[in-house]
Amino acid sequence: MKELIKEFKEFAMKGNVIDLAIAVVIGGAFGKIVSSLVTDIVMPLISLLRSGDFSELFVVLRQGNPAGPYPSIAAAAEAGAVTWNLGVFLDAIIMFVIIAFAMFLVVKGLNKLKKEEAPAPVTTKECPFCKSQIPLEATRCPNCTSQLDQA
Repeated sequence: MKELIKEFKEFAMKGNVIDLAIAVVIGGAFGKIVSSLVTDIVMPLISLLRSGDFSELFVVLRQGNPAGPYPSIAAAAEAGAVTWNLGVFLDAIIMFVIIAFAMFLVVKGLNKLKKEEAPAPVTTKECPFCKSQIPLEATRCPNCTSQLDQA
């Protein structure tokens, strides 16, 4: 049992697990920000074009008791009606697109920040006779003692 606890402790303290936990917490907070952006900023602008609350766009599939029309999704649910909540679904789609675009921008920015490593300068060459690696400036191979061309 002690060995199992020791293995779990080693696993839980690895950098990847901690990084993942931090990413989940930050992702949750980011999701709340995007949710507010969609609900409080984007959807009211779209509602202006539609002249009404966009999140309350729904279609009644089966009437409840009492029969509709219902002023809101909550009123339809209270009456027992079955509704197709198109506005809520469209909110979710818009939220997904905004989150996906934001993540795209974050990844794109991180990729720009990464410095491409320049290839290491070549300091050796291959001896044409013994095929060993020798310094570029060598005029004679230290392994096979062959005279090298100075081209």
